[in-house]
Amino acid sequence: MSVTDTTSSLSMNDILANSSKKASGTTSGGIASATDSATGGQALGKDAFLQLLVTQLKNQNPLDPQDNSAFVAQLAQFSSLEGITTLNSTVSGLAGNYNSSQALQASSLVGRNVIVQTNTAQLDDPSKGLTGSVTVPSTIAAGTVTITDKDGKAVRTIDLGSRAAGDASFTWDGKDTAGTVVPVGTYTFKANAPINGTATDLATYLPATVNSVTISQTGGELMLNLAGKGTVALSKVQTIGI
Repeated sequence: MSVTDTTSSLSMNDILANSSKKASGTTSGGIASATDSATGGQALGKDAFLQLLVTQLKNQNPLDPQDNSAFVAQLAQFSSLEGITTLNSTVSGLAGNYNSSQALQASSLVGRNVIVQTNTAQLDDPSKGLTGSVTVPSTIAAGTVTITDKDGKAVRTIDLGSRAAGDASFTWDGKDTAGTVVPVGTYTFKANAPINGTATDLATYLPATVNSVTISQTGGELMLNLAGKGTVALSKVQTIGI
């Protein structure tokens, strides 16, 4: 009795091809499953990246394993990701410390006097007078500071005399030209000196009281709220605590 083989003939190449397709399908499915479970549709973190890498190795095609150079490249990516994560944590900590330092600095400035570039000053106690300074761009033989009241009337002119280039300080005793103590109020200062034969206005720096401080929530510098002058950045302050 004869027996007939009804199965189709498969070559070794067909078997290997089918095996490769199944392994490849398993790899893609395993990686996709690991990615979804580890990330929940969000960006990869270091733990999810490592889980994905392990899953990829476990489900790789045994007949076509992952290339060594590709594996090393993935390890390098993981190392970079770990470093970036650590750096982010460090920077966040530094930012927190910086904000705390700003708050401490702000509390120490309230109520203190500072010198800022301005042409007006609030005279709260005329008997104590006022000290300011002007910026002299080059050596001058003579110069003046004219002080006017809120109505624009000149109450006093201070002679700067001969000054070298740099900051030239001056003091007002709180009295007018007749020697009478002026009333409390806001006064305007205008400094002028001949430079190269031309009358030139000079920048004046005058005292102001810090009423409050605004702390930036985005890492910017402190803003000082000055009495009668509005807001000025801390970097614009020439002197603190006069």
